[in-house]
Amino acid sequence: MAKKNFKELFDPRESKWGGISLPMFLCALIVVAIVVYVPFGLDKEGNPGSFLRPNFLIMFSALAVFGLLFGEIGDRIPFWNDYIGGGTILVFFMAAVFGTYNLVPENFMKAVNVFYGKQPVNFLEMFIPALIVGSVLTVDRKTLIKSISGYIPLIIIGVIGASAGGIAVGLIFGKSPIDVMMNYVLPIMGGGTGAGAVPMSEIWASKTGRPASEWFGFAISILSIANVFGILCGALLKKLGEAKPNLTGNGELIIDNSKEAIRDKEVDVKPELTDTTAAFILTGVLFMVSHILGEVWESLGLGFDLHRLVFLILLTMFLNIANVVPDKIKAGAKRMQTFFSKHTIWILMAAVGFTTDVKEIINAAAPSNILIALAIVLGAVGLIMLVARTMKFYPVEAAITAGLCMANRGGAGDVAVLGAADRMELISFAQISSRIGGAMMLVLGSVMFSFFAS
Repeated sequence: MAKKNFKELFDPRESKWGGISLPMFLCALIVVAIVVYVPFGLDKEGNPGSFLRPNFLIMFSALAVFGLLFGEIGDRIPFWNDYIGGGTILVFFMAAVFGTYNLVPENFMKAVNVFYGKQPVNFLEMFIPALIVGSVLTVDRKTLIKSISGYIPLIIIGVIGASAGGIAVGLIFGKSPIDVMMNYVLPIMGGGTGAGAVPMSEIWASKTGRPASEWFGFAISILSIANVFGILCGALLKKLGEAKPNLTGNGELIIDNSKEAIRDKEVDVKPELTDTTAAFILTGVLFMVSHILGEVWESLGLGFDLHRLVFLILLTMFLNIANVVPDKIKAGAKRMQTFFSKHTIWILMAAVGFTTDVKEIINAAAPSNILIALAIVLGAVGLIMLVARTMKFYPVEAAITAGLCMANRGGAGDVAVLGAADRMELISFAQISSRIGGAMMLVLGSVMFSFFAS
């Protein structure tokens, strides 16, 4: 593949800005700048208003323009593109800087939180289910069955490696193994923020009788540092796979999967627009069922939560193994997955970046904390890569999914890591790590806090 260069970006005859020519992109950039920055009238509270309406289409387009601006540039910075993660990472970091240091108005930040945040309707709730269903439905059935028995042990091996790495470096700085496990390993490997650090802090509070925020404040900071290392490691593993082709399956996790069968199906079955639409509707229906199952599970009060995305993965696995979905809809699901993973990733990375506080990372940036967090991430990656091939997994993909996608900030962290590694097709395994692996860490945290928290 030819190297991208800056010259082509500024050639009016080229259409390199996401398929848009330079003049058209500049016009779009000006319109977005007017909508975001130019004051106009008053809002309902009597504060200065703007042209910004926080609906889905406007925010999708505004974030797309932001993503294209820094994404296309990031893909052309030589060292950055080769070793740091290219446009995907530059979009994330620039958006984080803009959001943290108030370089965009407050009403825009509120709109981003509606588009991507804790609202019941947001882009991530569409992005991840589409990738999960598209990924799982198009995996060879025998491969899928094999992964169920082999992947969970791989996650456990990653946790062991992370614990060993963190404890070894922690001892150098005078920290006890229990301290490292409870305050570093658990939050980093715990499945993210919402499904990991938040419920884990409540478990800690219930065991100690102290405010949950006391544990959570440091946990979220150390998790943020590890998340950055995870993203950077994802980019480096991508580069390692390019340099050592024998270590990677180029997006395939299991070594002996039926690649030819998958390729033949994609060649023989050409999806029509109606097939992609049917796949999208199927995704929505499966997500509804998954939500129902998640609510029922929570009502049982079993002590730990199973996220609805866990049930979505299990349901889609069942449909694939049972072979009840027609091949044309499977092909449509693959097309749906490709659209979201390849053509909207910068939009999502911009939204993730705007909702990431750079100061959280700075607050916990003591040298000891940085090195312990790095050791945890590298410990997980290193041990997994050592044993992956004996377990019939490709080392690079195994380290990315069972290692890095445990040591990040959940769903958004999975997207960032896989985007940096250019392995978005592994989202289903990443979600198994974040959700099922995260649930396993909640159980471990509950046990550890019961014995050692004070």
